[in-house]
Amino acid sequence: MIKSIAIKTTGLVLAVLLAFSAVMLTGCGQKKNTDSSSSSSSKSSAISASPKSTKGDAYAGDVKIPDNAVKGTITVKDYGDIEFALLPDVAPETVENFKTLVNNKFYDGLTFHRILEGFMIQGGDPLGNGTGGNDKKIKGEFSANGVNNTLKHVRGVISMARSQDFNSASSQFFIVQEDSNFLDGQYAGFGVVTKGMTVVDKIAKDAKPTDNNGTIPKANQPVIEKIVING
Repeated sequence: MIKSIAIKTTGLVLAVLLAFSAVMLTGCGQKKNTDSSSSSSSKSSAISASPKSTKGDAYAGDVKIPDNAVKGTITVKDYGDIEFALLPDVAPETVENFKTLVNNKFYDGLTFHRILEGFMIQGGDPLGNGTGGNDKKIKGEFSANGVNNTLKHVRGVISMARSQDFNSASSQFFIVQEDSNFLDGQYAGFGVVTKGMTVVDKIAKDAKPTDNNGTIPKANQPVIEKIVING
């Protein structure tokens, strides 16, 4: 992990954790149990991140889906379809990159390799371990990188994974399962789930990560059969 941000779990607000690595991509933080005996020098003040969204089958935010939204479907083996709408007005370069990868069938057969119930599911890595991506890197379209991206990381938002480098996003993306507004301004949200959050919930519930970072063994990673752009 290049950067890890602790999140809310089972009612506890967790501390911010920063870690560094030369190669790993991070989606949006690390689900970590609090430990009063921890001596990590990277621990700092806690972030309030109380989820407010209600359970439902679609995006829980208040952004109206525009007419120019790019609509499509993620089909996950043994789970079903996740329908989405990408928002080019919010993150044009990110949307174009994702659309190009989809049309080139880059994602077909890849997996969700990192899953944290109550937080998010992350996929799109051809290596399946968090270190891979496409050859092309894109600009991080979020406020910390000088881009006015107004999409909040609430339930149902689709956002880009990246390394510590703001402009390192490639192919890895994540779907927010529960409101995680502490990610706002740090990661490029670029789309929303319009139908199929119950599929996301089922994937998250079934996951058995091997560590607090949400690592899923290769044999147990849910397979993305295909992603298609509709129309």
